[in-house]
Amino acid sequence: MNTRHIGTIVGMVWAMTLVVGCGDDDGGSSPSVSTTDRQLHELISAAGISELDPGPAPTAEKVTLGQALMFDKELSGNRDIACATCHHPLLHSADNLSLSFGTGGRGLGPARVRGEGRGLIPRNAPEVFNRGAGEWRTMFWDIRVSGSLQSGFTTPAGAKLPAGLENILAVQAMFPVTSNDEMRGNPGENDVASIDPTDMPAIWAKLTQRLLAIPGYVAMFNAAFPDVPTDAIGFQHAANAIAAFEIAAFTFVDSPWDRYVAGDDSALSNDAKNGAILFFGNAGCSKCHAGNLLTDQQAHDIGTPQLGPGKGSVAPQDYGNGLVTGSAANRYAFRTPPLRNVALTGPWMHDGAFTTLRGVVEHELDPTTSLRNYDPTQLAAEVRDTYLGDEATIAAILDNLDTNVKTPKHLTAQQIDQLLSFLEALTDPAAADISGVIPTAVPSGLPVYD
Repeated sequence: MNTRHIGTIVGMVWAMTLVVGCGDDDGGSSPSVSTTDRQLHELISAAGISELDPGPAPTAEKVTLGQALMFDKELSGNRDIACATCHHPLLHSADNLSLSFGTGGRGLGPARVRGEGRGLIPRNAPEVFNRGAGEWRTMFWDIRVSGSLQSGFTTPAGAKLPAGLENILAVQAMFPVTSNDEMRGNPGENDVASIDPTDMPAIWAKLTQRLLAIPGYVAMFNAAFPDVPTDAIGFQHAANAIAAFEIAAFTFVDSPWDRYVAGDDSALSNDAKNGAILFFGNAGCSKCHAGNLLTDQQAHDIGTPQLGPGKGSVAPQDYGNGLVTGSAANRYAFRTPPLRNVALTGPWMHDGAFTTLRGVVEHELDPTTSLRNYDPTQLAAEVRDTYLGDEATIAAILDNLDTNVKTPKHLTAQQIDQLLSFLEALTDPAAADISGVIPTAVPSGLPVYD
């Protein structure tokens, strides 16, 4: 591994205890608290907002191992895609696509080309910012992973989930490698894809066997987990390391909003302050985008247009959380996304249906009108062609519409601009360029770049 990049990422571990910096001066300052600031502070207090605790810093050895694993295509059945392909530092921890192209594809982000005979991934690749915060208790758009170390985890693996996973982010990292379309490949293509898809422990064991056949990984696992004999290493250890890297590389808590919450009233512009007042007040955004992570981590049907290949036996429909719970009441419901660095992470929604943040805001203010007037021409052609705009689908989505968004909220153009100013103030400037965490090589010798 290139020592310069290792030094960068290891340095990030020791920077996890962050000092809140000085605010910029675009909002002005005064010796006394303004009426706007007083109102916003009251709303912040009522919403229970406080400085975000990024969580404990992972060890440097785990981060170093996780960095290699994140970018190593050895974890995919056909050795042609890495975790980072869909969660890339150059693309703000996601891939800037409405719907991803998994194994068989070539290239990165908007330049990526789908492999012959391969389908679209049903859902948008989410960003992974600030996932080390202890407040996280759900993962995936459909909330198929939930829980905590204290309460235990609910996952598609059930009782077969191995012990020793350190946090819910590590639990999440266990599952992309088991998906045929995402990373595993089709039956008969490789030794991983040929395993019974219901036998997740066998899939994890085969991938672990692959990794431990590479001397460089044996040394890195031994350094990261010195109390675990080599023959006791399992894929849960790889998942713990991947989570450690994601925490070190993608934790950012120095946005203008963070500084304002920490007490710097000059950190936000007046437009951003008024947008925050709308967000936590009359616009009602914080009913779902709640707490320090700006998500209640629950599933809601907010009238998102139906795109993509669909999922499960109901494809081309995608029932979201309804596929997990089996309840008709949860159909078309997807987890509220967190909003930190949201201005960087489009396209937005669980299927990337909107390509501008303004479009997202306007939709959430009046989902019924937005859905009935949705313009799929904003999408790439291969995603546009999957849009289900028939009356039966639209009616089914609206039939389950969440009560928080059923009544349209009529904001002026200026108020929408203010909301957007607030959303932009959730971006930590350091998150704009994370390229320094990309390694130049990985132990398998497979190419790092797509």
